[in-house]
Amino acid sequence: MLNDGILNPQILSLLARVRHTNALVISDRGFPFWPEIETVDISLVDDVPTVLQVINAVRHNFHATQAFMAREFKANNFKVTQQKFARALRGVPVTYERHVDFKKRVPAAIGLIRTGDTTQYGNLILISG
Repeated sequence: MLNDGILNPQILSLLARVRHTNALVISDRGFPFWPEIETVDISLVDDVPTVLQVINAVRHNFHATQAFMAREFKANNFKVTQQKFARALRGVPVTYERHVDFKKRVPAAIGLIRTGDTTQYGNLILISG
């Protein structure tokens, strides 16, 4: 029995299959469903859990070398929210692109973790190193 770290078996399985240059999507509650990739839905209620909580849990076992986010994230969120995401992604270069272009990357991901987050455009794609 696991006593610490990520306890969710689906997330553990998903992370175990990520290799160099593979992508993992962590999304908010409103992100579209992508039938072509595995989705682990851990949303419970609004903001439980959040994208930031998942990032913090995943980063212990996930060597991220790049992240992608929608440019609209910066336009639609307060500086304090942007700073929280920047802290969670410290050391990982982030590329901001149009939301439409961001979504084009999703089908190539190994999987998607859907949260209950309500942060506008609070989705990200982590690339493994």
